[in-house]
Amino acid sequence: MSTAPPRASLLLLAYLAFVSLGLPDGLIGVGWPSIRADFGVPTEAVGLVLTAGTAGYLTSSVLAGFTLARLGVGWLLAGSTLLASLALTGYALTPGLILMVGCALVLGLGSGAIDSGLNAYAAGAFGPRHMNWMHAFFGLGVALGPLIMTGALSAGLSWRWGYGLVAGAQLALAAAFALTVRAWRDRTPARGPAGPATGKAAVAPPAVTRVRETLRLPAVWLGAAAFAVYVAIEVAAGLWAFLLLTEGRGLGAAVAGVCVSGYWGSLFVGRVVQGVVAERLGAATVLRGSLVGMALGAVLIALPAPAWVAVAGLFVVGFAAAPVFPLLTLTTVERVGTAHADRTIGLQIAAAGLGGALVPAGIGVLLGNTSVELLGPALVVLTLGLIALHTAGTRRPASG
Repeated sequence: MSTAPPRASLLLLAYLAFVSLGLPDGLIGVGWPSIRADFGVPTEAVGLVLTAGTAGYLTSSVLAGFTLARLGVGWLLAGSTLLASLALTGYALTPGLILMVGCALVLGLGSGAIDSGLNAYAAGAFGPRHMNWMHAFFGLGVALGPLIMTGALSAGLSWRWGYGLVAGAQLALAAAFALTVRAWRDRTPARGPAGPATGKAAVAPPAVTRVRETLRLPAVWLGAAAFAVYVAIEVAAGLWAFLLLTEGRGLGAAVAGVCVSGYWGSLFVGRVVQGVVAERLGAATVLRGSLVGMALGAVLIALPAPAWVAVAGLFVVGFAAAPVFPLLTLTTVERVGTAHADRTIGLQIAAAGLGGALVPAGIGVLLGNTSVELLGPALVVLTLGLIALHTAGTRRPASG
């Protein structure tokens, strides 16, 4: 039998929730110069805000996976979105940096729970197409954030208005989640290893699965490591490509900036396009092809060739990487079993945040102390590591 299509109202809310996850990331980049001037703090003080937000995000990502069964995804999303709205309201009203750091911690707690909760729900209820499109909307949110803050500042308003507008949108979204709590309870069982080709649904999870049983599964930790490495590749490529193209390959700043924007654009387009492809060919097939494509793109970046070769490699990495995060999430149940899927997804989301913060920073230290030309080889090594982790994880027998 085939799984029922997700309700349009829940799809819309999921898309909007991922837009809301991306909005704060886009706001702070444009707003920080004004915030710094208002508070009289140095530029590097933004690190305190980002660190607090990351700590909250990692904490709630893990906890959400372990408490989802008790709270229910509807209440988890409603409460977490309300928490994010309150934190953004605090941003808009805070008189100084210390309170803003506290609000960043609260915002991270709300965002991490939304991310984990929605990914866990979507892994069981959405197909490959909607899973990819949901993540594409995160990129849309990141792109809209700077426009909102720029619009507020251009209109002569304080940066606080930018956060206030997004806080209002989050509050409306929290109300929508609260009004649809019952609808979120009806989750189609996640597909088992047979996948869409057979249409067989996974066996329903047992009433109680002990936490230590989940943590004993090697596939849980292999999956978490794979997420950490994937996000490290995605972030590092976007963060350090400008430096490689300008200092290493001789491109002008304006052209290199457009190329980096093209990289992020290729991620968005790739998720839209490959979401449809994955639904036709199957998530596992597209995932394998995407990992190989990432490796090929990284090799192009690593080659001592003209700048256009590195730019082509950057676009290949972006387009190939686009469906990896959503499809790894979607196939979690195939690696660990239905009973452990929600908890594992929470751990994977937390690992992704950790990998995206630590590894690109480490690559920056490497490039600063050696040569910018080592970005390509670093991406090759990381991509091969990701392929190895994914292969090892999928060969483990599913449990539950």
